[in-house]
Amino acid sequence: MRAVDCIVKKRDGGSLTRDELDWLIDGYTAGRIGDEQMAAWAMAVVLRGMDDRETADLTLAMARSGDQLDVHDIAPLTVDKHSTGGIGDKTSLVVAPLVAAAGMPVAKMSGRGLGFSGGTIDKLESIPGFRAELATAEFRAVLRQTGLVIAAQSADLAPADRRLYALRDVTGTVESLPLIAASIMSKKLAAGADCIVLDVKCGAGAFMTTLADARRLAATMVAIGRHAGRRITAVISSMAQPLGSMVGNALEVREALATLRGHGPAELVELCLTLGSELAVLAGRCADHATARDLLRATLASGAAWRAFRGMVVAQGGDPAVLDDPARLPRAPHQLLVTAPRPGIVQAIDGAALGHVVNRLGGGRSRKGAAIDHAVGLEMLVRLGDALDAGAPLLRIHAAGPAAAAAEVPALLAAITIGTAPVAVPPLILELVR
Repeated sequence: MRAVDCIVKKRDGGSLTRDELDWLIDGYTAGRIGDEQMAAWAMAVVLRGMDDRETADLTLAMARSGDQLDVHDIAPLTVDKHSTGGIGDKTSLVVAPLVAAAGMPVAKMSGRGLGFSGGTIDKLESIPGFRAELATAEFRAVLRQTGLVIAAQSADLAPADRRLYALRDVTGTVESLPLIAASIMSKKLAAGADCIVLDVKCGAGAFMTTLADARRLAATMVAIGRHAGRRITAVISSMAQPLGSMVGNALEVREALATLRGHGPAELVELCLTLGSELAVLAGRCADHATARDLLRATLASGAAWRAFRGMVVAQGGDPAVLDDPARLPRAPHQLLVTAPRPGIVQAIDGAALGHVVNRLGGGRSRKGAAIDHAVGLEMLVRLGDALDAGAPLLRIHAAGPAAAAAEVPALLAAITIGTAPVAVPPLILELVR
């Protein structure tokens, strides 16, 4: 076989066989196929798509590209949660310790930022000392010690996805349903979670901008999980506006810590309870979702979820003083308040545009492996449907300097639509795919 033949076949609308996908993924993992050819193949997939059989075969090939983690000797049953990515989405930082504290061990592999959406690992690495890169033995040791571990995808676990994930981020090939589904599910299958809840984001601040696309992605991933023998549910949630107030790595950690302390934004708490209750039922921890929500509310209120998060961070080298005093998290040296240019009602918030601004401020990557500034970001001061006077605060920019902040003001003003008509704010939870 030749990589160029696979590229041309997909470019021309053909379907690759299981053997061809196995060969392609194996060759890319081993370095026999270079980034330039894999980028061309990924672009062909973006333009031509993949059928359900191809997507499943791609997922399994990526899951088999390295080691497959088995922690059943430590935890007979583990749970995991994954989001398809959204602006201000820090739910993993809350859901993982919440369900772990309620008796459901979490062994989670997470990614770095992709496209305009921030990554869980980038957020955690804003905590001084936190180690996300763990060898398998270390991963297992933290799980045994705390019942909760969140680590960067290891080089020997789904390595094909690790390489392809970073490549897609810098080649304009992020927004592909088959590639998103295969990336997510290959990691989940290789990491060995028994019960999985998927948070499929939908709206202007997500990769799936329409409910129809979100449904297709959710159904595809649930089907892959069921085929692999996992208990799995997908929650389709709205990204018509950022989740919570903070967008940016350290800022989002600060908001997650507040949530674990019982002072989080209502919509973030609601989504975390929804996702967590799905896991509790899948895992058999609770017989129904109402009982599960009561359990998780009590776990949050008691401080057990906060203690679980603190224990994990300390076990992975993080500075506990920063958790006890979030003011010690990285802070951008310059802040700029952006105000409403006219009176009216907030009609729309372009979350993707906000994410691109954070990337340009230094909070995301423009090339594979680039360093990021964990301190920069945005603090949202309005929500959809808010009535504003001229000069009312819209958001606050956290930047490395005044020039960087001022340069983004026009883009930010364009991202927030102010009009006169009343606005129907969409519900946070749109659908469930069980």
